Amino acid sequence: MDILPQLVANSIIAGAIYTMVALGFNLIYGTVKFFDLGYGALTVVGGYSVFWLAKTLGLPLLPSIVIGVIIAGVIGVVAERLIYFPLRKRRSSSMVMLVASLGFFTALQAIIAMIFTSQFQTLTRGGGASRVLEIAVPGFTSTAVITYVQASILATGLAIMVLLALFLKYTKFGKAMKAVADDEEVAKIVGINTDKIVMAVFFIGSAIAGLAGILVGLDTGIEPTMGLSLLLKGVIAAIVGGIGNVYGGVLGAFLLGFVENFGIWKISGEWKDAIAFALLIIFLLFRPQGIFKK
Repeated sequence: MDILPQLVANSIIAGAIYTMVALGFNLIYGTVKFFDLGYGALTVVGGYSVFWLAKTLGLPLLPSIVIGVIIAGVIGVVAERLIYFPLRKRRSSSMVMLVASLGFFTALQAIIAMIFTSQFQTLTRGGGASRVLEIAVPGFTSTAVITYVQASILATGLAIMVLLALFLKYTKFGKAMKAVADDEEVAKIVGINTDKIVMAVFFIGSAIAGLAGILVGLDTGIEPTMGLSLLLKGVIAAIVGGIGNVYGGVLGAFLLGFVENFGIWKISGEWKDAIAFALLIIFLLFRPQGIFKK
């Protein structure tokens, strides 16, 4: 039982990562109503942007992170304008949009691999990522150990969740985003510039994806194929919490984090992905609408 505090800590950190991915994914899905698989590649864009800026050009880490987040957001908007927007205007089916986003994901991942090679890279220069915090838990002899980067991941995930909730609820632009998500045609009738709103949604969602990729890169490193794993976990969290429900995605993300980490308590860590998909299948069979309905 002494390992229990560490399992809880690992679950919370995983949940924070999945929260960021699920928040951006749900935000985009709730607005345009299709599974944007290209979203996963934007996590890689964020990580490699910081790698290029901080380790190749020598920029300080914090400005590199800010610029990397912006780059991911801009590329998300470019994809929406050049690929998804023309297809939506033609009223293409969800399957066509899905295939288009898969093509975007594959092409962007290949471009990144050609530019930076497929070699595993790290974003930290010194030992900052290895500095740890020990958290004592009453009733347990062992402590939970997390790195400073993991603590930053948790704080950032919670901050994004709160800021996004406040933005959607209290700002005029956020209310317009919810109106477009509810019914784009009616939103046009009442005078909302839906194209502008959709572009903003793609920028915000893509920027969140980029930030998630950066934080994962600071914690464990980056490689061109990392986007697929993050995308799948984000999609599972979104479906479990309630697809299209921004707040449900948060609960689904932390539930997934706990189920994964406690599921491998007594077995090999290689079963983690299988456990995640087992959770997905259970929800699809018995509660396909997720924990919260849209």
